[in-house]
Amino acid sequence: MKKHSNKKELMMLPLLFISILLCVGGHFILQPNYQDSHIIEYSLAALPFVMFAVVIVAIKMAFKAEEKEQDQ
Repeated sequence: MKKHSNKKELMMLPLLFISILLCVGGHFILQPNYQDSHIIEYSLAALPFVMFAVVIVAIKMAFKAEEKEQDQ
């Protein structure tokens, strides 16, 4: 079993925090106070796409880290 570098795993933490903030923020703006705003409606519609982009960035980072590990 391979031992992974802690530095490579810590590089993924900002992406995790971004996705957590997106989830919490999405639930926050679903409150009835913000229901009449069109900007809020569009941002909620874009939220899954932003989260998908975060996942793609994380996958690319993981592939690069794996390639660097195999080269060494």
